[in-house]
Amino acid sequence: MFYVCPLCRGHSMWMTGRTHQTFYLLCNGLLHISALVGKQFVKMNNAIGSRFLNGSCVCRRVLKKGSVRLLVPQQHDPAHSQRNVMTAHSMFLPVRELSSKIRCSQWTEIQRQLSGRAGGTMNVFDRTMKRRQKKWAASLQDSDKYDYLRDEVGSRVADRVYDIARTFPLALDIGCGKSHIAEHLHKEVVEQLFLTDISEKSLRNTRRSEIPTRCVMADEEFLPFKENTFDLVVSSLSLHWINDLPGALRQINQVLKPDGVFIGAMVGGETLYELRCSLQLAELEREGGFSPHVSPYTAVTDLGNLLGQAGFSMLTVDIDEIQVHYPGILEVMSDLQGMGESNCAWNRKSMLHRDTILAAAAIYQEMYGSENGSVPATFEILYMIGWKPHESQAKPARRGSANVSFGDLSKIGQPSTKDKS
Repeated sequence: MFYVCPLCRGHSMWMTGRTHQTFYLLCNGLLHISALVGKQFVKMNNAIGSRFLNGSCVCRRVLKKGSVRLLVPQQHDPAHSQRNVMTAHSMFLPVRELSSKIRCSQWTEIQRQLSGRAGGTMNVFDRTMKRRQKKWAASLQDSDKYDYLRDEVGSRVADRVYDIARTFPLALDIGCGKSHIAEHLHKEVVEQLFLTDISEKSLRNTRRSEIPTRCVMADEEFLPFKENTFDLVVSSLSLHWINDLPGALRQINQVLKPDGVFIGAMVGGETLYELRCSLQLAELEREGGFSPHVSPYTAVTDLGNLLGQAGFSMLTVDIDEIQVHYPGILEVMSDLQGMGESNCAWNRKSMLHRDTILAAAAIYQEMYGSENGSVPATFEILYMIGWKPHESQAKPARRGSANVSFGDLSKIGQPSTKDKS
């Protein structure tokens, strides 16, 4: 099992427990701080408990109890990193002693504000909460019974891989979960596969595959790989929880080799519209207003533009709907929790009143219930394929070079009007 340092994006070995998770969160926040202040000294008080600050990375970023030494990102060259943490040849950015009195939730709020300012992107989702949700879902004894949707979408992504008549020596699966795509692939198509996920528990529960695999714990928003590394990148039901989707697509394009292909699947904007409408109507009736209980998703009309802006060519985007029937609204919400797909938006409501849930269940049944008493839940799945440009790829003809008019196509099959000689 590899852990990834978010500062140098190199493989690191951490202590067991929560050390690596806390360090990962801390480093992401410090990266945003360093982007704001440049080479100036950073002073942060009351940020995170010092009891977690033990560990080191092969790039010589050392966390010691009571202090943090952080390298300015633009001065770091991972190629010159040594495994000996005692020999450091780079400038470090000192940070004042960190207090242990502040709670980790307060640090995540600080990180949210800093990431919103530094990156200039919308910070919609609480990534720390999503990590906890996925960890909890993967820890369930009967977690496999909630994998039906991921298994189905993973098999459809694998089918699109088989549609490409070539062998991929090195592939990457982003947000792999329990490797729902890899189990449908053969080593004749993919020779080696890297699996990445933000949840360590999910990586430990990956299913066996005939393809040689390596597990890397990494955030989808910070891919720890060099440019031009992979021949194929796949992702299934993971990208819809990313705050900076354009930036993530650009990173995917960067790690692909020229003429490499990206095949992904993510949840679309019409997903769970039955649940969304039922909860909104119930809250309006019982509480006089409503708050979002279903996370916002990407619209299919925006996906093609995002792929094009990320540098992909020969784009393909298609939509698929999967409808699952449940006994009632409580079973829908329970299965979403078991999948690790609960709402993690920052503006989510912490709880639902009992009266609101009962009203939502009645509305759900009345508006969408079937004759057998079950209720449907619709999942809109957006599939995307994009290629990294290469000179060998087909290019559109020069404008004005066509010698056949579209108007002549209607005359195909009609008898000729020329006089017979």
